[in-house]
Amino acid sequence: MLSAKMEDYLKAIYELQRESDGPVATSHIAELLDVTPPTATSMMEKLADRELVEREKYKGVRLTPEGETVALEVVRHHRLLETYLTEELGYDWAEVHDEADRLEHHISEEFERRVAEVLDDPAVDPHGDPIPTDALDPVDESPGSTLEECAEGDTVVVQRVSDRDPEELAYLDDAGITPGTTLVVEEVAPIGMVTAALGETGETVSLPDGVAGTIFVTHADDSLEPAEGAV
Repeated sequence: MLSAKMEDYLKAIYELQRESDGPVATSHIAELLDVTPPTATSMMEKLADRELVEREKYKGVRLTPEGETVALEVVRHHRLLETYLTEELGYDWAEVHDEADRLEHHISEEFERRVAEVLDDPAVDPHGDPIPTDALDPVDESPGSTLEECAEGDTVVVQRVSDRDPEELAYLDDAGITPGTTLVVEEVAPIGMVTAALGETGETVSLPDGVAGTIFVTHADDSLEPAEGAV
């Protein structure tokens, strides 16, 4: 049986793998989990011994198929819990990440099934991230383009928003920027600021590059209807 800490590492590797095509550096894992690089290296050795990761010397690690399955189950728990907390218990989307982190290792498969049933098997969580099915098949985690990468005049639809910073999520919520929101990019300033107008109201909001880089979008002409379950 794996410890909650081991599952945290596997989930972290899974999340970092979606941002890179290559192996995940141990230093990046340590940074994400707020541990020292030697601590992360020690855990990678343990996970490799259990054949949950493959290590490439001087490059990093990748999840094995078994490691990916474990990570997908934890991710499914996490994203279902985020959705349940938001839709059924009235939590703000900026609050649910840490709460789900605490609960994701401790729910039974029966509890997971009942949560999914109550929510009518949602496809995405409140931040637009896809929820793996109960079959734990790989899901499309490709992040796509960010608002930071858009050009002036582009019309885009928000698909996903990073859930790592509660303060940024609260700010975006106040500004009306959630999955499904249409934005028209009005200005990309050289000082590192993106100004966009909300499609429904025309109100404008200016975002630093660091925040715009956490908002994943598709161009309006290419996007599908917002995924069911998005905020």
